Amino acid sequence: MFPEWIYELCRDGSNVTSELANEPESTPHDIIDRVLKPQNGMCDRCQGSEMEKGNRHLDLQQAYLCGKWGSKRPSDLFLQIYHDVLCTLDRDPMAGCTSPALLGSSGIVPLTIIAPTPDICRHMANCIVRAETEVFLATNYWIFSRCSTIITDALKELSVRAGRRGTKVVVKIIYDRAQLKQFINSRQLVYPSASTNVHVQMPPPEHIPNLELEVMNYHKPVLGTFHSKFMVVDRRVVLLQSNNIQDNDNLEMMVQMEGPIVDSFYDMAIIMWNIKLSPPLPMIHSPAALEKPPSFANHSTKKNSETERLQSKELKSPKDPVRECEEYQPDIESEATNIQSSLRRRGSESRVEAVTRYLNIIKRPDITGDAPEWSDQDDMTPYILHRPHNPFPMALVCREPWPALNHSSIYTPQNAAFLSAIRNAQKSIFIQTPNLNAECLLEPILNAVRRGIVVTCYLTLGYNDAGQLLPFQNGTNEMISNRLYNSLSSGEEKTRLQIYNYVAKDQTKPIHNVFKQRSCHIKLMIIDEHIAIQGSGNLDTQSIFHSQETNVLLDSAEVCQTWLRGINKNQNTATYGAVSSQDGCWHDPMTGDMVEGAIGVNPGRFSWIKGFVGAIKRVKGVGGF
Repeated sequence: MFPEWIYELCRDGSNVTSELANEPESTPHDIIDRVLKPQNGMCDRCQGSEMEKGNRHLDLQQAYLCGKWGSKRPSDLFLQIYHDVLCTLDRDPMAGCTSPALLGSSGIVPLTIIAPTPDICRHMANCIVRAETEVFLATNYWIFSRCSTIITDALKELSVRAGRRGTKVVVKIIYDRAQLKQFINSRQLVYPSASTNVHVQMPPPEHIPNLELEVMNYHKPVLGTFHSKFMVVDRRVVLLQSNNIQDNDNLEMMVQMEGPIVDSFYDMAIIMWNIKLSPPLPMIHSPAALEKPPSFANHSTKKNSETERLQSKELKSPKDPVRECEEYQPDIESEATNIQSSLRRRGSESRVEAVTRYLNIIKRPDITGDAPEWSDQDDMTPYILHRPHNPFPMALVCREPWPALNHSSIYTPQNAAFLSAIRNAQKSIFIQTPNLNAECLLEPILNAVRRGIVVTCYLTLGYNDAGQLLPFQNGTNEMISNRLYNSLSSGEEKTRLQIYNYVAKDQTKPIHNVFKQRSCHIKLMIIDEHIAIQGSGNLDTQSIFHSQETNVLLDSAEVCQTWLRGINKNQNTATYGAVSSQDGCWHDPMTGDMVEGAIGVNPGRFSWIKGFVGAIKRVKGVGGF
């Protein structure tokens, strides 16, 4: 059980947002120092005491009372994970990057996107232009690109629309571009200079006269990367995604949430900003919890799901499928229709050729698809519209940045959530992550397999292999897969550990990330098909021990099962990506060869040199992260 003072912080309702609303001249930092100071008393488990068997019920009841779950009681598995998350607050009540009273909440998921980065940026752009008062956007990389232009064009359009209304819109953007001056001050306000930086190219003030824009560059040297990726619009909608604002070949995932959980993200955004908000956020007095979620507010009941409607053969193709000049849509239904249209076959195109065209974001004439044709029900569906549902339990499970050159920062809400989910799974664990090499996760995964849990891992072959070969990063996916399989003692155990390398929807084999043609950057864990952790956190050494991350824990069988179907419809990983349990590597089923570019399980004596090259690429913004 966690100490009484944590229980009281969760229950009394005090939060940074409401305090700042009453004291607009204060900074979030000042409010935290005054209201949310650490106190004495640690979690019993953290002190190493043995828990009595009967105490589990008390743990779950204590966790239940520390959240505002709405009308649906969380499952015991959710409450156990949430309890273990709250235990990490015993050293710092702000370890979760959000006021404790707002960590446990509820919300809805009207939309999920599993798509290349530009189509996620298009949804961000549509949300931006529909904003009435404010936008808060957080990302890791912001690099001038086609994707960044989609966002900046939307900011310009928002300014035009605000001008027509005779209003101003407050916009705050935070990203991470490491600079030497951040050794002195980790948070640097960089606008309007960011508009003349050739690598960023924010819109200059004269192009957005009706926006009040602040831009912050946030990094804690050396390794304290700001890796969070989310956007809050009008304190009514939050987007939580895996992608940065840059062009690449990645398949990514974005989840739109509405309802009380938006207030939790809003509070976190304010805390991340840390310094005085100038100008303040207009919606600071208007909690999302007091309003109905907008996407389902006027939704009429339909016999068929939106997904079925979008797959209708009557859909028209967009006039300009490349969409260099963006056309903004009034709602998510229109957006989904527009995106699904771009996957329709043109002329004599096959389904595979249509998907290849869609995935060829970076135009390379040598990329072709070789997958066999599939049926209508297996068509790629990037925008997944969820059926209307009631709010269900959610919680933020995040971590603060840790800059030091060590692995001591393991005791965090994010890590507690991952470890508790793995430890308490009863049937199955599904993981999709670019890299899986955080040492603290490997033995728990093996223990889950040994006690009968089926563990499925979708990993990206070669994703930033150079960076993973740095000292203390723990190695590549192939090396870790080999190690995991070799640690299992029986063939039966090995059948329960199912590791795959990502295979794109139009392919029949993985393509090594070094070629930048077909990669996956999704970060998702699903436990027992009803608990999920989704967000920015990879299961690699950097995300587990160093980076600031933002993730959501949710409890919904309907949403989790929809995600599993969507994941498998939008890629061919389950069909073609299985690695060998003999060596943890993918081999061609006909020839036995590994794919071009694969390092295998032995990268060589001087692999650390490749690691430093990878680190330099990350700093420059050309490596995966």
